[in-house]
Amino acid sequence: MQEFKVDVAILGAGTAGMGAYHAAKKAGKKVLLIEGGPYGTTCARVGCMPSKLLIAAAETAHQMQKADQLGIQLNAGYQVDGKRVLERLRRERDRFAAGAAQTVENWPSEDRLRSYAHFIGPNELETDNGDRIHATSIVIATGSSPAIPEPLQAAADRLITTDEIFEWTDLPDSIAVFGPGVIGLELGQALHRLGVRMRLFGRGGKIGPLSDPKIRSLAEELFNQEFSLLSDAQVSQVSLDDQGVKIRFTLPDGQQKEEYFDYLLAATGRRPNLENLNLDVLNLQLDNRKQPLFNPQTGQLKDHQGQALPIFIAGDVNNYRPLLHEANDEGHLAGKNAATWPDINEYPRRTPLAVVFSDPQIALIGETLPELEKRLGTEQLAIGEVDFTNQGRSRVMLVNKGLLRVYANKKDGTLLGAEMLGPRAEHLAHLLAWSIQLGMTLNQLLELPFYHPVIEEGLRSALRSAAAQLDTRHQETTRR
Repeated sequence: MQEFKVDVAILGAGTAGMGAYHAAKKAGKKVLLIEGGPYGTTCARVGCMPSKLLIAAAETAHQMQKADQLGIQLNAGYQVDGKRVLERLRRERDRFAAGAAQTVENWPSEDRLRSYAHFIGPNELETDNGDRIHATSIVIATGSSPAIPEPLQAAADRLITTDEIFEWTDLPDSIAVFGPGVIGLELGQALHRLGVRMRLFGRGGKIGPLSDPKIRSLAEELFNQEFSLLSDAQVSQVSLDDQGVKIRFTLPDGQQKEEYFDYLLAATGRRPNLENLNLDVLNLQLDNRKQPLFNPQTGQLKDHQGQALPIFIAGDVNNYRPLLHEANDEGHLAGKNAATWPDINEYPRRTPLAVVFSDPQIALIGETLPELEKRLGTEQLAIGEVDFTNQGRSRVMLVNKGLLRVYANKKDGTLLGAEMLGPRAEHLAHLLAWSIQLGMTLNQLLELPFYHPVIEEGLRSALRSAAAQLDTRHQETTRR
């Protein structure tokens, strides 16, 4: 048994924990990073990077399928070599993951403790082997794990999550994907394009993170043109027998169907890794999901009486914005405040930005339509849109599918948010996020240059559509 006394203790060595470590060390504090699992990020090991490697192969295969529309004949055809696809995926994934892990391993050994730990008080931790850590402040950055609904567990050893799928050495013949969120959409479509028979099951009509009803409806239509997406599936049974995973479900037309698959992928969300931290000893304020309440601008937790604690939470474990760039930001702000406790500061958050690498891509920027309708009311919103069906550059490249909607304040023309289903959304999303964070108005944006022919001209059309709805005094004349 060892005793440690430090300024800042950090639970977890993922993206948020690494950010907190950098911030606390920069402040000159004595820091101890505690991790019992692998070093490095969820993104590199089982998230962003391996999924994009699978998508890259799938996009190439899909381009082959579109060649004939462009007058290009593939007389010899093409063949997807699943083993080679996954071999490259694992090789590149391992390189990304090793790089992140090596960063942590290069830190001083006295700053790292290989173990899991739990709370025994607001300033006290105990490891699984009995070591004690006293810290002036503590950062919780323990990440998340796949959440698997009980009915899906009937698939037994044919049930997989994103923690296992990238260990495949070859592609299966078929797979049922449950959960049309970000992960389910990306992986399901990629596997379909690589030749795997795939059906995607959802609940409640949700598709990815989409919140604009008009775009969500179009997304269901477009995705179903390529593969089967049941956004509100009526599944009556999941079972396993000698033929594989058997799923009984009802189609939208009322037809009863029974189908077999080699595997069932549970892409049904992730749960915060909180259960082994002994948080009950802290008497924390909790929300209706039994999650610790925290201040997103400080990362700080409070007890049930409202007393500020020397404890901060960052990254996927707080279930606020489970994205890598957000986890990094949260880690840094939590680490800064942990280092200066009890003097803490509120740090502004960046404009929300989320991208789904499906095809068409999905992007949400700034405030969502439901959030704006609740905050401002529908009468104060100017909503501009562009349909990409006839957008010039999009038609040239055979990617002319989707819809962009931008949301602005009618009174002053300030751009507040946007939602997009369409081509190259990842790039337009950045332009919109930067514009919102800078507080730009529609008229200011329309004064900026737009080249021809580019997909960004579609953005200009949406901005013009919204600008036409502004109060008369704000409908200024632009150059073009």
